[in-house]
Amino acid sequence: MGLIRFLRGAKLLGQTNEIPGKSLVEHAHAANVDIPTNCTSGNCGSCMVTLLSGDVSLPDPLTPGLDEEIVSEGARLGCIGVPSGDVEIDILPPI
Repeated sequence: MGLIRFLRGAKLLGQTNEIPGKSLVEHAHAANVDIPTNCTSGNCGSCMVTLLSGDVSLPDPLTPGLDEEIVSEGARLGCIGVPSGDVEIDILPPI
């Protein structure tokens, strides 16, 4: 089981143990951290966060809310991204 940590810059906002199969947004809620959502299907990008370390799933093919360039900068969608193991997330998007 991993530890999912949510940061804003260098400030730790909250953390929670990995909950298998649950999205980043659900982990954030468990850590008392708010990640905004809208469509909850990966299309709008309002829940975009930055993966600092660890592994968060990506849809294949990428949804309209993501493209290869922004993914390479660490972008992940909180509504559909599922963390695995120890993960650190900046709640701000990479743009």
